[in-house]
Amino acid sequence: MTDAAPPADAKTADPAAGQNGEAAGPGFRILAQYVRDLSFENPKAPDSLRIDTKPAIDLGVEMNAQGRKDGLFEVELRLTVKASTDAMTVFNVELLYGGLFALSGVAEQDIEPLLLIECPRYLFPFAREIIARATSDGGFYPPFMLDPIDFAGIYMSRQQQVARGPAESAQA
Repeated sequence: MTDAAPPADAKTADPAAGQNGEAAGPGFRILAQYVRDLSFENPKAPDSLRIDTKPAIDLGVEMNAQGRKDGLFEVELRLTVKASTDAMTVFNVELLYGGLFALSGVAEQDIEPLLLIECPRYLFPFAREIIARATSDGGFYPPFMLDPIDFAGIYMSRQQQVARGPAESAQA
């Protein structure tokens, strides 16, 4: 038996159903990806294209997720990159990149980590490419390439801060 392409109406199929109708394990499907907001600034061009020193990079990463009335989930990855030297801002990029996800067979306690670790991990390569293209189009060669991001580490750090938060504020 050979694998055939899914039917054209596969989007309406039950996401929990695997091949031949058997139940698949827990997981997600991405239904859409989009740029909600993109800003690139090169305020000192063309001088910023001729700097002799390696700029300092300030990177910001935020992940947000929210459920929708239709049972789907929106996940957004906000990346900010500011490159600067002592003398100037070299470039500034802000990207809000999102995806629309359908979850299937995911236990209640696993939904938040899935949305804030695995979904951003899936979106990241696309967001990385957009930032690289923006810096390249801005005149920078080689383009700025974001290093891989440890979304699990960020999530765990956030969870630890939340767990410590009430105890620390009660002691103050």
